[in-house]
Amino acid sequence: MAAPRTVAVFGASGNQGGSVAMALLKDGTFKVRAITRNPRKKEVKELKRLGAEIMKADLDNEESLFDALKEVYGVFLVTDYWEYMDKDREVQQGKTVADISSHLGVKHIVFSGLENVKKLTNEKLDVPHFDGKGEIEDYFKELGAPMTSVRMPDYFENFLDVFKPVKSGKGYYVLDIPMGGVPMDGMSVKDLGGVVLAILKSPEKYIGKEIGLSTDKLTIEEYAAIMSRHTGKTIRDSKISTKDFEKQNFPGVQALAKMFQFYMKQPHRNKDVTLMLNPKAQSFEEWMSINKNAFMKD
Repeated sequence: MAAPRTVAVFGASGNQGGSVAMALLKDGTFKVRAITRNPRKKEVKELKRLGAEIMKADLDNEESLFDALKEVYGVFLVTDYWEYMDKDREVQQGKTVADISSHLGVKHIVFSGLENVKKLTNEKLDVPHFDGKGEIEDYFKELGAPMTSVRMPDYFENFLDVFKPVKSGKGYYVLDIPMGGVPMDGMSVKDLGGVVLAILKSPEKYIGKEIGLSTDKLTIEEYAAIMSRHTGKTIRDSKISTKDFEKQNFPGVQALAKMFQFYMKQPHRNKDVTLMLNPKAQSFEEWMSINKNAFMKD
């Protein structure tokens, strides 16, 4: 019987890479090479305990990437615009992995991509954390690399962080998410792993495809109602406009405002395909029932 093929998983200590690494380890079809800049992180130590090979590498260090990608069958690649807020740096990181993967003959790359909004909207919208990933997707295609792009929607987990409900001063909480009544796709990042596992198991079906992921498509008012029901708090859609959202003072606010403008144009996300790939992926209702206590801290 042939030995399991190895998949190198970038960002293994983060949300996306961690989800993918855990799903592959639990399934057992593939060996996992967890790529990280910091092998001492507790998340990485847990992956090692579960059987992952740990490899230290840096997306800015070409030599380390050659070592990380030697003799692997597949790669899961996630790049992070928000770490440096530098689109050109992110694009170069993705291109370097693409070049090395092609040179070494990697058979299947699953890339956490997004649309090149600037290109799609004829430069009317510039969304750097999307556009850079779109440029990386295009580069993989130019090389003729065996790549599948998975395009995540808004994470449900963002409701615990950057888009968490805020006190209104009127006895209730609000969601400051400028969607203008248009439904927004969402998904738990923890369910990405099952999707990537299914794609890696069926390369003949998915190489060359871009797959928009979603497990729910709700208005902000509907998200708020579900959150209210599970937490016992009154949470409402603030109905903030993108123009007012953009006036807030935090890093990246303009990029996020433009992202919501793009979301209102209904980027392609497919709930049916997502659930076919990962039947256990959670709806927002299911996710809230599990995570409701996290909303009680404030």
